[in-house]
Amino acid sequence: MITKRFGRTNLQIPVLSMGGMRFQQSWRDSGQEIEAGAQRRLEKTVRRGIDLGINHIETARGYGTSERQLGLLLPQLDREKLIVQTKIAPSPESAEFAGHVEESLRRLQLDRVDLLAIHGINTFEKLWWAVRPGGCLEIARRMQQAGRVGHVGFSTHGSLELIQTALRHEQNGGFDYVNLHWYYIWQYNWPAILTAAERDIGVFIISPSDKGGRLYDPPQKLVELCEPLHPLAFNTLFCLSRPEVHTLSLGAGSPADFDLAVDALDLFDSAAQLLPDIEQRLAASMKEVVGPAGVPGLLKGIPDWESAPGYVNVRVIIWLRALVLAYGMTDYARERYNMLGNAADWFPGANAAAVDQMEFGKAVRHSPHRDHIVEWLAEVHHLLADERQVRLSESE
Repeated sequence: MITKRFGRTNLQIPVLSMGGMRFQQSWRDSGQEIEAGAQRRLEKTVRRGIDLGINHIETARGYGTSERQLGLLLPQLDREKLIVQTKIAPSPESAEFAGHVEESLRRLQLDRVDLLAIHGINTFEKLWWAVRPGGCLEIARRMQQAGRVGHVGFSTHGSLELIQTALRHEQNGGFDYVNLHWYYIWQYNWPAILTAAERDIGVFIISPSDKGGRLYDPPQKLVELCEPLHPLAFNTLFCLSRPEVHTLSLGAGSPADFDLAVDALDLFDSAAQLLPDIEQRLAASMKEVVGPAGVPGLLKGIPDWESAPGYVNVRVIIWLRALVLAYGMTDYARERYNMLGNAADWFPGANAAAVDQMEFGKAVRHSPHRDHIVEWLAEVHHLLADERQVRLSESE
C-alpha cells in the first residue's frame, strides 16, 4: 500500500482509508444488541482492508452503531499497526463535547484515538463553537496533552470561505488535518487544499467514490469518456496524483468494495500518462453542453443559496444539470437534488419546487445566462424530483 506523510501529524497514512459510515447495523445507537450477521460483515470488511495495507480506520459518533461495532473488533487486532480516527460534532458547551469524546472512546474500547476530528464544521456558528476560548478545540488539545488524543483536525461540508478561515486558525495549535470534499466533478475546494499544504495540514478527501459521483455504478457515457480506466479508478488517480492530497476515504460496506480503488493504485506510476487524455475528453464533453468557459463560467454571477430567492441552491442545481448533460449522471444528480431541503447544513439550501413563483431577475442579473436560469431550474426539478427517466437533452 502506498503511503504519504499526513502533514504535520507526521503519520505515514495509507492513500486509501477505511471509512466507517457503512459499517453500522443501524443509523441509531440506542444500545441495541448487535446482530451476529452485521458484526461478521464488519469484521470481514475491516480484516480485508487491513490485509490490503489499509490500516487507517475512520468513523464518527454520528454513524449509528459504527463505533460500538468497531469496539467489539478492535481488541482482537494489533493496535500498534492501526491509525484510528473518530469524529465528534462540536457543541456550544465544551463539557458536552468532552463527554461525547469520552463516550466514543468507551464505545471503541480504546484509551486513545490517533486522530480526532471536530465533525461537521459546516457553518461559522459551529466553527465558533470549536475555536472560541474554552471551546471544543481547546478541550481536544487538553485531551491530547492527557494522552487521549493523538492529533486534532476537523471535517467539513462548508463553503470555501469557511474552510479557509478554519485552516488559518492558529489559537490552541489550530488544526492538524482536514476532511473535506474535492474530486474531479467538484474541484472548488482546491484553494483550501493549497492553504492546507502551505500550513502543513493533512488532507483527507471525503467519499470520492460516492459523493464524487456514485462511481461504483457509473453511467455508460461516463464509462466511455474515462476509457481505458474505470471512472472510479480515474477519479482515484486524479485525486492522488496531487501531492497535496494525502488519503481518500473508501466507505466500504463489504470486502469487495475496496477492489476498484486498490486496483487503480497499480497504475499510480502511470497516472501522468493516463490522465491527460481522459481529462481532455471530460472537459470537452462539459464545454460542449455548457459553453467554452465550462462549469466555472456557467456559475458566474449566480448567488449562493443564502442570497437566492427562497434560499434555492441555484449553483448546485445548475451544476447537477451540467453533470447530467455532459456525463449522463442522472442517478447521482437525482440523489443529490433530493437532499436539498432535507440535509440541513450538510447539503444546504432548497430545491426548485416553487421557482416559478419567485422573482429571480434581480438575483441573477450578473449571470450571462440570466435569461435561462429559471427555465433550467424548473427543468431540473421536473427531471430529478420524481422517478421518470427523461433525459434533459430530450426536453431542449
